[in-house]
Amino acid sequence: MGEEKKIEIEEVDGVDSPPRARVTPEFERKRDYLAGFLSEKKPESEQGGAGGELQEAVIEALKSIYDPEIPVDIYELGLIYDVAISEDGDAVVTMTLTTPHCPVAESMPGEVELRVLSVPGIRDAEVKLVWDPPWDPSKMSDEARLELGML
Repeated sequence: MGEEKKIEIEEVDGVDSPPRARVTPEFERKRDYLAGFLSEKKPESEQGGAGGELQEAVIEALKSIYDPEIPVDIYELGLIYDVAISEDGDAVVTMTLTTPHCPVAESMPGEVELRVLSVPGIRDAEVKLVWDPPWDPSKMSDEARLELGML
């Protein structure tokens, strides 16, 4: 019990520090983040065509679906890439998820389909889940960025 243990310290050569990140001191900064936001034209896919008011009703239905982890609806979050409505009332929604490993990857497309089918005038709904282009925060609307404190 009275034995003393010797601790040996091994000397090693020093390790080089990792290279420093190159950061430019200047970056483009917008003076007013919301300038022109209200006067922006909607993308062509949202302006109407065969869908018109029916397409707007589908988009409103999509805005009632919220991401379970983020307090923003899936449309403002930028998960909806396209909403196409045929003359016959058939809707095709092209969408993505924030990640393929999203906890609602199996249920979200089904929920989108049900919400679209609930819109009066929609005969059939198809949801196309795509991964290209991948979602990133730049796809969020300014309203979503504002809600999440990113503006």
